Amino acid sequence: MPEIVAAVARHSGAPLELESLFLEEPRAGQVRVRLVATGICHADVIARDQIYPVPLPAVLGHEGAGIVEAVGHSSSTLQVGDHVVLGFNYCQHCETCLAGFPGNCIHTAQYNFGALRPDGSSPLSDGHGAIAGSFFGQSSFATHTNVSEHLAVKVPKDLALDVLAPLGCGVMTGVGTVFNVLRPKPGSTIAIFGAGGVGLSALLAARLSGCSAMILIDVLKSRLAKSLALGASHAVDGSGANAVELIREITQGRGVDFAIDAVGKPEVFRAMLDSLTVRGHGALVGAPIPGQEVSLDLSQSLGAGRRVSMVLEGDAHPQLLIPQMAALMSSGALPVDKLITRYPFGEINRALADSLSGDAVKPVLIFP
Repeated sequence: MPEIVAAVARHSGAPLELESLFLEEPRAGQVRVRLVATGICHADVIARDQIYPVPLPAVLGHEGAGIVEAVGHSSSTLQVGDHVVLGFNYCQHCETCLAGFPGNCIHTAQYNFGALRPDGSSPLSDGHGAIAGSFFGQSSFATHTNVSEHLAVKVPKDLALDVLAPLGCGVMTGVGTVFNVLRPKPGSTIAIFGAGGVGLSALLAARLSGCSAMILIDVLKSRLAKSLALGASHAVDGSGANAVELIREITQGRGVDFAIDAVGKPEVFRAMLDSLTVRGHGALVGAPIPGQEVSLDLSQSLGAGRRVSMVLEGDAHPQLLIPQMAALMSSGALPVDKLITRYPFGEINRALADSLSGDAVKPVLIFP
């Protein structure tokens, strides 16, 4: 079995440890990918900290991009040398997958946060036993990974893999929520709560959609400044004055046509709803802590005719949206590079800390 280097999460909240592990040869229908870069997403943090339970020890990471190094038996769509971006895992066969919504696959929790292959095994071991090595079907905090072919999206070789890596989750979630779910018409207004990687990706998509007022709400001044630099029309400090009142001032009392909660906290979700105009459409994309609840005035909500969508992975099919986003990047219309801060793989714990503190919008690890 090939020997690789991976960042292993052994204890809840503890620093990840770089270790030498053994990786099985790819199975039928799989490919082995040599990682060139991988993004860090909030799901990696909540898995490390066991907010969403993942079996430990585990190798996390789910925004990988790299080069196909080996092809398993019966694999037919990819060849050695292909450049690929890795998406999330889904079964391909359930009703929602067949309907084109793999983010809502009935096996989503098991196939992604279960961190093991569908048969309960793992491709990774340390010589003493198995290490969970199929987080989101990829466990890309490693120099190499085995993935099912349908997770690996072929991309042009002239595009930088370190910029493409975040397309696999965070950018896809933000862009897909705007393009696939909200679908704003030119001149629409939108409020985005949370100016992290997902929220700012949604901003880039809102610009491409022709939105007029694009209001970003965050508690970090650095991220508010970043949102203005990326084209937001307004930046609202969510830590002080009432954000909903400010949004209504900006929209002359009307409220916004569309809103996104990219945070996942009850108070933010409620503020998102309250910021909407009559028949406005809001989307929850942030990952809430399990068990959190929110109270609503049902009569008021009914009278306003507002809609709420709960969105996983941007309601996107990775094999469709990732190439579309790559093309937009190539033309300069989707400047994902402006979201990225690069770190050597060996500095993964600093990158995770910077992600939590807000010092980095989208950390991307670079492999040697």
